[in-house]
Amino acid sequence: MNELIGRVFNFEKTLFPASSELFGKLTTHGQSPKALMISCADSRIVPEQIMQAEPGDLFVCRNAGNIVPPYATQNGGVTSTVEYAVMALGVRDIIVCGHSDCGAMKALADPTGLEAMPNVAAWLKHGAAAENIVSSCHSDLTGKERVRAVTLENIIAQISHLRTHPSVAAAIAKGEMTLHGWMVDIHAGQVLGLNGDTGEFVPLREDRDLPVALAARTRFATEYAEAAE
Repeated sequence: MNELIGRVFNFEKTLFPASSELFGKLTTHGQSPKALMISCADSRIVPEQIMQAEPGDLFVCRNAGNIVPPYATQNGGVTSTVEYAVMALGVRDIIVCGHSDCGAMKALADPTGLEAMPNVAAWLKHGAAAENIVSSCHSDLTGKERVRAVTLENIIAQISHLRTHPSVAAAIAKGEMTLHGWMVDIHAGQVLGLNGDTGEFVPLREDRDLPVALAARTRFATEYAEAAE
């Protein structure tokens, strides 16, 4: 803890003065983050480091397993963060970011021992679809391969949950929202992105288009429904 406190002093004495102009703008004009990232709380994953983000660039919500509960009437931290990011801050890109060697995904793949952690067990039920898909469609996978598959399917499941949130659903219908699914491989130092058209996770590359889970496009379902009547 003393080491961490020492870093606080370094922030006050060195980092803050060096970025005083940036912090001055942020305090005067407020924040306009470019994206919301919903990532795992794992200490090895630092969203700002991965994105090389400066203060004000990224709105971050972290929790065990990068979970996004489906929208419900009861209040929750993730739900409130999503709603505020979209409606108050005008965020138009949301990234659900998982990672390799995730403890939450290990527990989802094999819940042995969760009896002693009832709150964790209840929280991970939001990832039940991911585990069921892997068990049903890839029953041959075991060990690390099974955990990796659950991790990838969980990202897809949480994006589906995200779309149930009214603020996100409305932004999608207006063609104003782009959703991303990322997996950080901390062993390879690589970020994979979900291509929503192919259903595959592919490496992010400078010379390729950014893979997106759901691209921003206006939806005309209502017009089609009226025309069909």
